[in-house]
Amino acid sequence: MAALKTPTLKNPSLSLSSKSSLSSAFLATSPNNLRFSRFQRQPRFLIITASSASFSNKPTVLVAEKLGEAGVALLKEFANVDCSYNLSPEELCTKISLCDALIVRSGTKVNREVFESSGGRLKVVGRAGVGIDNVDLAAATEHGCLVVNAPTANTVAAAEHGIALLAAMARNVAQADASVKAGKWQRNKYVGVSLVGKTLAVLGFGKVGSEVARRAKGLGMHVIAHDPYAAADRAHAIGVELVSFDEAIATADFISLHMPLTPATSKMLNDETFAKMKKGVRIVNVARGGVIDEEALVRALDSGIVAQAALDVFTVEPPPQDSKLVQHERVTVTPHLGASTMEAQEGVAIEIAEAVVGALKGELAATAVNAPMVLTELKPYVELAEKLGRLAVQLVAGGSGVKNVKVSYATSRSPDDLDTRLLRAMITKGLIEPISSVFVNLVNADYTAKQRGLRITEERVILDGSPESPLESIQVQIANVESKFASAISESGEIKVEGRVKDGIPHLTKVGSFEVDVSLEGSIILCRQVDQPGMIGKVGSILGEENVNVSFMSVGRIAPRKQAVMAIGVDEPPSKESLKRIGEVPAIEEFVYLKL
Repeated sequence: MAALKTPTLKNPSLSLSSKSSLSSAFLATSPNNLRFSRFQRQPRFLIITASSASFSNKPTVLVAEKLGEAGVALLKEFANVDCSYNLSPEELCTKISLCDALIVRSGTKVNREVFESSGGRLKVVGRAGVGIDNVDLAAATEHGCLVVNAPTANTVAAAEHGIALLAAMARNVAQADASVKAGKWQRNKYVGVSLVGKTLAVLGFGKVGSEVARRAKGLGMHVIAHDPYAAADRAHAIGVELVSFDEAIATADFISLHMPLTPATSKMLNDETFAKMKKGVRIVNVARGGVIDEEALVRALDSGIVAQAALDVFTVEPPPQDSKLVQHERVTVTPHLGASTMEAQEGVAIEIAEAVVGALKGELAATAVNAPMVLTELKPYVELAEKLGRLAVQLVAGGSGVKNVKVSYATSRSPDDLDTRLLRAMITKGLIEPISSVFVNLVNADYTAKQRGLRITEERVILDGSPESPLESIQVQIANVESKFASAISESGEIKVEGRVKDGIPHLTKVGSFEVDVSLEGSIILCRQVDQPGMIGKVGSILGEENVNVSFMSVGRIAPRKQAVMAIGVDEPPSKESLKRIGEVPAIEEFVYLKL
């Protein structure tokens, strides 16, 4: 996520409100364990709201894709509604300057050009569904536009469709149906497999994943799941065992995918992971197409590693007509029907309409995806907090559940001069969003953490000196986990990362017990090495040969010629081959690539 910026007000109907707009929102949250006393003085937040003067005329809402009648009716009670479907990008940009809100599904791209064309009038974008892949969140935030989604109404429909595909795939329903309609009667060809007693691995144990697990248990399946943030007690309550990712894919007879599409999950199922699976595994995907490397899946089907696949989503939708995957005899496909029940469509319509109307009234919606607000003074620390969270969670080894996180703020300010709620929310965002479909913001951060059994404690390290700068540093520690980069483990046994702001730019200054100094821009490669001449040149040459630009490099060491940690900032993602070559440098003992 890009740094949150204070929006520029281009429309006189917008106003800046003070802390009072936040009070009711925070009453609903569950504060984490704090070591300092109750705040005496509240900070000032800048929040986009609509002033009462702006509603002398009704706002205009553009509905760019089909929305259920109940949702449209709810919108019409409050706003002028323009239902214009199948707009070209040019037509959308022309219309948007006359609209206060826009509602889309997954087919409309709401890119930077749309926000720029709005001339500052667009206050809310509503995504009728869960995923917001088609909305440019950074551009929305820069233009002071709130983005809200409808994350709950589709849950049962998506779970039911997953189970429908699971059963249809196991019994060759689609293929047998086509065969009979072609005048054939091939009973021996379409012998299926039973579900009873088979192991189903649910990858992503959120709302939809857990509902699929419940239904699969009812069919007599043994269900395991992988999700770093799933609460063990919630899984056990429905008879599901939480396991590591590698164990899940290695032991499953069926795999059902329910994770979001993020940099961490993109092409998660690829040649390497298919090779670890039990031969004859069957795969269902009602999540996001991009989590599977589709070319690798075709190879796995042809080799027999994957016996069958049932897919509702694709990397490109609609997929090409000549797609080898779609045309494969052992693949069952549907055109993204996960949410396509009459009940779900009406539910989504009502949920997104309520969120959009609430946002136009100036209310903070719990389904806000970007929440474009910032405490001006803390702006660079907000970005630092989120990136430290992202770094820390990526250092956790697969299968280790993140449950206990400690955040330390080094500051010269007294407790009533520094409210850390926004920083805590951004750390929570960084910890959860890379491996979850949930969008974390200031309003829902504490609740989201509590739901996932994530306990965040905070402490202040009081420093002497001038309190001009709000913070000297932020430190994030994750306890009781294993690390994929052993050097990130501190002497006390926790994963530890620390950072500070220098000249307005977030910097990583400590990993485990090693001091480093690298700008948190782009992505980072961390290497533990034997401290000796030429190491920087060797690694730099490998990256340079692939035209990967090194933005920053820093080495922290225990003592000369002893162990050291090299932190390298890169502007482009290095290939697997170049990372492999870095790992093969004799003096490098371990390394890890971290995406920001």
